[in-house]
Amino acid sequence: MLTYQELKKRPEDFLGATGMKVEEFKRMLPTFSQVYRRKYGGEQTVAGKPRQRQAGGGVKGKLVSLEDKLLFILVYEKTYPLQTMHGLNFGLSQERTNEWLHRLMPILQETLAFLGMQPERDAVALAESERLKNLPADWVLDGSERRRQRPQDKEQQVAHYSGKKKTHSDKNLMIVNAQTKQVLYLSDTQAGKTHDKKLADEAQMTYPTGTTLGKDTGFQGYEPPGVVTHQAKKKPKHGQLAPEDKFLNRIFSAVRIQVEHVICGVKRCRIVKETFRNTKVGFSDLVMEVACGLHNFRMACRHPLPTLNLLDLCT
Repeated sequence: MLTYQELKKRPEDFLGATGMKVEEFKRMLPTFSQVYRRKYGGEQTVAGKPRQRQAGGGVKGKLVSLEDKLLFILVYEKTYPLQTMHGLNFGLSQERTNEWLHRLMPILQETLAFLGMQPERDAVALAESERLKNLPADWVLDGSERRRQRPQDKEQQVAHYSGKKKTHSDKNLMIVNAQTKQVLYLSDTQAGKTHDKKLADEAQMTYPTGTTLGKDTGFQGYEPPGVVTHQAKKKPKHGQLAPEDKFLNRIFSAVRIQVEHVICGVKRCRIVKETFRNTKVGFSDLVMEVACGLHNFRMACRHPLPTLNLLDLCT
């Protein structure tokens, strides 16, 4: 059976199974423990009923320690196995595995929010976000599609069919900081058929004054007020780009590629890379937010922002 105490002895396997180093896991664990105990360690059971016995009494479950609980949900987010196979790794039935997944995923989401790693979700309040005020205003906007199973409802089939991916998909807009490589904003999950620019117009995102925003041709015509946008210029049909346009395209592409690298980092969590199988309403949006938060957490641990000491500048 997979346990934290055994897996931490094999750092390479631990990184492959969870997407985290052991030190990063230990950094997240205290906050995860506090959030879990606050929600499930009181006078009520998990079902919300009054306790008839002391917490911890009765038959001992398979996921006893908080370390194993955090390991359980991280392994699922990172590897996205069938629930039956995931349960076999932890000594659980498929039914109990499903219960634990839907219990622990919101805990992980709240943990990332307490750590300040959660992307902003309110597009209208984006410009006033306290967390983003001290970060460089060099942003890049892009859309990200994720494959999902074909819906049973015919109307949903039409809405989720993406002509770009030639399959059924969910879509989110993401704003990435080109310097910190973190996800600043994640839009609500929408059907894959919706065009990127339409999503941006409907979201009504606000930006701090002076922000530079990189975008691709999917956002042609998207010019929010108070923002300097830049976009690579397409070669005209049967024509050639001028040398100065080619030069600018290389500069813009070097900036915009950062968002592709970040999306790749988010999709290290295979739950947002492979065809999504879960059918619970809102779960697709939840796992995407968690994947972005985990990417931000890894970036903060491995590439912390340099601190500026003004006294050093005077010496």
